[in-house]
Amino acid sequence: MDRDFDGAKTTPWEGGQFGFVRDPRHIGGRIAYGRFHEGLDIKPLQRDAKGNPQDEVGSIAEGVVAYVTASSGLSNYGRYIVVRHDFGGSPYYSLYAHLAVAQVSAGQKVKAGTPLGILGYTGSGIDQRRAHVHVELNLFLSSRFEAWHNSNFRTPNHNGVFNGMNLIGLDLQALYLAQQKNPGLTVAKAVQATESGYRVAVPGIAEMEILKNYPWLLDGPRPSGKPASWEVTFSRWGLPLAVKASTTSVSAPVVTWVKDAGIPHYINTRGCVTGSGSTGKLTAEGLNSVKLATGWF
Repeated sequence: MDRDFDGAKTTPWEGGQFGFVRDPRHIGGRIAYGRFHEGLDIKPLQRDAKGNPQDEVGSIAEGVVAYVTASSGLSNYGRYIVVRHDFGGSPYYSLYAHLAVAQVSAGQKVKAGTPLGILGYTGSGIDQRRAHVHVELNLFLSSRFEAWHNSNFRTPNHNGVFNGMNLIGLDLQALYLAQQKNPGLTVAKAVQATESGYRVAVPGIAEMEILKNYPWLLDGPRPSGKPASWEVTFSRWGLPLAVKASTTSVSAPVVTWVKDAGIPHYINTRGCVTGSGSTGKLTAEGLNSVKLATGWF
């Protein structure tokens, strides 16, 4: 990571971790990081005489290749591959970005460690020196992503439902570290143990496709019909952590709780919530994110 902060230019490896690790700024007597990094960056161990990476990138688990980009120029991720994994009956999607070469095709079954491609530096803002593979493990948000995208963007969507905006990442490095101590820890339990950032009530007519894919998100009994509203708890970066039926009616998504981290919520929630202290309000970007996550569109 190249960083220019307080007049000092550095290349901290921490900028490649998952989480709020980029764009430091002074706020309220402390340093806060305003830019979120949704994956884990892994550097190459082998380079040829010209400095190009030679490492193969392997699948993190058994699964099926769901998507391979047609061209490295169609995304900020450059050339990327998405693999579907079914853990405990729910679909999860690992993503491998900035590849120089893809060696698999959609529909191909893979095992843990199966080579998917060669590490590279395709995509925006990455040069040969900073070559790496960006790895994510994600929940899938909506099979109607194309309709959501068309209503919010004028630019074309080149990557279908596997556009990065439709895949919301969990903390992969925290998952691996936790599984070292507890090999029986499931991905679902790891998500449920993630720290809450804010909670939003959405109208009960929301489609809630995430409950069909991830039924373990439901907190409490499933209502017999449509509830008055759904209360959805999100992590700081927008990962759904829990969904609960509520008897309180709302006409549009509204923040019902936000964690006070001592800095403006906008910095602490990836720009999705504005305000400070114990109150918050969805920004336009936050509202669109909630719509995609809940199917209220």
